[in-house]
Amino acid sequence: MAATVLALMTLGAVAYAVTALLALGGTVDRFRTAADGTGAATDDVDTVVTLVRAGTIVSAMVTVLVGLVLVGLAAGLLAARPVARVSTWVVSGLGLLGGCCTLAALVGQRAAPLKVGDAGLLPLLGEAYPAWWLPVNAGLSVAQMLGYLVVAVLLVLPASNSWFGARRPARPAEPPENPYGLHLPQGSRPPE
Repeated sequence: MAATVLALMTLGAVAYAVTALLALGGTVDRFRTAADGTGAATDDVDTVVTLVRAGTIVSAMVTVLVGLVLVGLAAGLLAARPVARVSTWVVSGLGLLGGCCTLAALVGQRAAPLKVGDAGLLPLLGEAYPAWWLPVNAGLSVAQMLGYLVVAVLLVLPASNSWFGARRPARPAEPPENPYGLHLPQGSRPPE
């Protein structure tokens, strides 16, 4: 079940990355339109647009890489590799931490929008994102945290202990020293 949850989380990660890249064009267009009315310098607007594009692309790449890690962990769990179990716990802890930080940033962004600089470009950027952007991101952060928590709990259950213990190969019995009761030659070797 833990591998299935990780696979679903991977699908969510890829869907998020694709959605972020698809929403980027409209966000940049709305931001440029809103910034034209402020009298902000073109260089400032271009800098913010470049940062938004770079941030979105890097975020999408990291999200896809995390998805690949989750696929690898799921495969390791299905193969009953103990190292995959421990690695999954570590990744789950980091994922919970990341989800909490993202959720806190989104709540902070909604509660107190940033106002930096005389032109006030950052508030315009927040308004340029689609209306569904913050709620969807908050929902995904909560789903991510729940997913990692479920995976970690599933790997602690007794059924998981038997899964990871059942596949260990048994040590073969040591063969007897002299299985056929033959006597080894005594003394020196005969001349050749």
